Amino acid sequence: MAKTKTIKLKQIGSPIRRPESQRKILIGLGLNKMHKVVERQDTPEVRGAIAKLPHMVAIVD
Repeated sequence: MAKTKTIKLKQIGSPIRRPESQRKILIGLGLNKMHKVVERQDTPEVRGAIAKLPHMVAIVD
C-alpha cells in the first residue's frame, strides 16, 4: 500500500482585517488560531490554498 504524503502547515498571520475569502481558505485548511499546526495531505488543492496565503501560512518540517 502506498503511503500518502503529508505536509505540516502553521498559521503565522492573523485573519483580522483580511478579506473574507482568505478567512474561508484558512478555515478550509483547518487553521483558526495563531501558531496552530495541522497536518494535511499533499494535494494540488492544498498547495493551491497555500499559494493564495503565503503571508499567513508556512510549511514546517
